[in-house]
Amino acid sequence: MKISAWTEPRPGPSSYRLAWVATGDEDHPVATASLRVFTVAGAEHRTEAEIAVHPAERRRGAGTALLAEATAAARALGRRTLVAGPVDAGSPGEAFLTARGLRPVLALTYARLALAEADVTAALAEPHPGYRLVTWEGTVPDGLAATFAESRRAMDDMPMDQADVGAETWDVDRVRAIAAAVTTRGDTLCTVAAVDAAEGTIAGFTELVVAGAGTSDAQHYGTGVLPGHRGRGLARWMKAAAIRHTRERHPDVPGLLTDTADSNVAMRRINDALGYAPTHRSVLFQLDL
Repeated sequence: MKISAWTEPRPGPSSYRLAWVATGDEDHPVATASLRVFTVAGAEHRTEAEIAVHPAERRRGAGTALLAEATAAARALGRRTLVAGPVDAGSPGEAFLTARGLRPVLALTYARLALAEADVTAALAEPHPGYRLVTWEGTVPDGLAATFAESRRAMDDMPMDQADVGAETWDVDRVRAIAAAVTTRGDTLCTVAAVDAAEGTIAGFTELVVAGAGTSDAQHYGTGVLPGHRGRGLARWMKAAAIRHTRERHPDVPGLLTDTADSNVAMRRINDALGYAPTHRSVLFQLDL
C-alpha cells in the first residue's frame, strides 16, 4: 500500500485541508483521508479528520494508516485536538474510532421535516413585540453586515458536551467569504434574522442551505439567539419563517434536515414542536493530542 499526500491549493476563509490517498495494487485508490486545519482565531487549537475506506478494502490497514498520517500532521502543526466524525451510532466507523483510542465527546440526533406536511401558521402568528424578521439569500445586506457578524457569538455557548470546540472569532469579511463560498459551489444560503426594533441590531439568526437546483432536501446550518434576547420564542419564530421562506422560494425542496446535540434540549423541543422527525443518531469522536 502506498500513501500520497496533497494540500488544498486555495485555503478557505477559516481553514485549509490536507489530504491523503492510499493506493493498492496497480495504484488503485482504496481509501482517502482529509484533515481540516482551522486558521480562524478561537479555533486554532483543533483539527477535523475524515476517513473513507472502500468497503471491499476494509480491515486491511488502510484506515489505520491514514488516521496515523492525519494524527501526525495535527501534532506537527501544534494542535491539541483532533476530532473525527460524526459517525452513525453503532456503525463500523464508531467501532473503528473507538478501537484506535478516540473517545466519544458529543451525541447528535438527526431529524427531517417534510415541507409538504409542515404547518407553521401558529408559530408565525405568535407576537414578538420589539422584534422584526429580516430574510435574505446569499450575502448579508451591507446595512446589517456588522451586527450580523456580532450576532455569531450567539453560538459560543451552544451545548457541545466534552467536544473541545472553543469560541471562534467572526467579522464582516468572514461572514461574507462564507456566503460567497456557498454561492460559488452552486448552492443558496438562506438566512432569517430577528432584529431588535429599538436598537436596529440582530438578536438572533437561523441559516440553511439549499443545494444546487433546489430539488433535494435543504440543510440547516445553525440557529442562535444572543443571551440578552433568549426566552422570548425567537428561535422558534425564526425557524418557522425559514420553513415558510423555503417553501415559497424553493417549492421543489422536499424537506429540511437538521442535527442537534442530544444535550441541547431547548432546540430539540423547538424542532419537535415544528414537526421535525428524528431519523438517526451519530457520535463525534475526539483525540487529545
